[in-house]
Amino acid sequence: MKTIIISGCSRGIGREMVKAFFAMDGMKIIGIARNKTALKSLQNELERDAGDQTSEFIPVAADIAQSEPRKKLLKHLAQLGLKVDILINNAGYLKAAAFENSTEAEFDRMFSVNIKAPYFLIQGFLPMMQKGAHIVNISSMGGVQGSVKFPGLAAYSSSKGALSILTEALAEELKDREISVNALALGAVKTEMLQEAFPGYEPPLNAIEMGQWIADFSINGRKLFNGKVLPVSSTTP
Repeated sequence: MKTIIISGCSRGIGREMVKAFFAMDGMKIIGIARNKTALKSLQNELERDAGDQTSEFIPVAADIAQSEPRKKLLKHLAQLGLKVDILINNAGYLKAAAFENSTEAEFDRMFSVNIKAPYFLIQGFLPMMQKGAHIVNISSMGGVQGSVKFPGLAAYSSSKGALSILTEALAEELKDREISVNALALGAVKTEMLQEAFPGYEPPLNAIEMGQWIADFSINGRKLFNGKVLPVSSTTP
């Protein structure tokens, strides 16, 4: 049984990733999110549709952007004696704002969720990771150097750019342990977060399609890639 840890799985792509892994059979999926109600709803949906599935879903409510809740989460999961095969840093925060109107509070929230949380989650889970483990960081096309940039996303794109660089640095640092680290720079996907930031915009892909694709990449991508920031976008944005 493979153990998969996914952050930000209460809605959107993260929720669809959980469902995609659950359908594969033989998976133990640890789903992390702040929203307890949404996690319970996901758990009920999986149990209702499980049939003969042998996968297991363990919901864990925590705000990984905050130091103390994150430490408690890591301590709790360490006590379960987990051997982690895949860690997907999917949780993200996006709020569009013109640069001159952006606030320090929003900047701090953006960087706490999008780069600080993945950094310290990886550090905390590292002792639980087996040889052959795969860390997948969900970045953005906005965080890729040379890609088209859009007004209102200065803080968000900067935080995702930092996540991309962290990916490259950790791949080298963890190479001797045979732990692979890759980032997927996603383009626009129809999620609640995107709709909240850009009302009325209709992206070309939905969360189900992207969730299934990322789940497959997380299992098979380490065979071909390490230390790569891979664009996953059919359009701009």
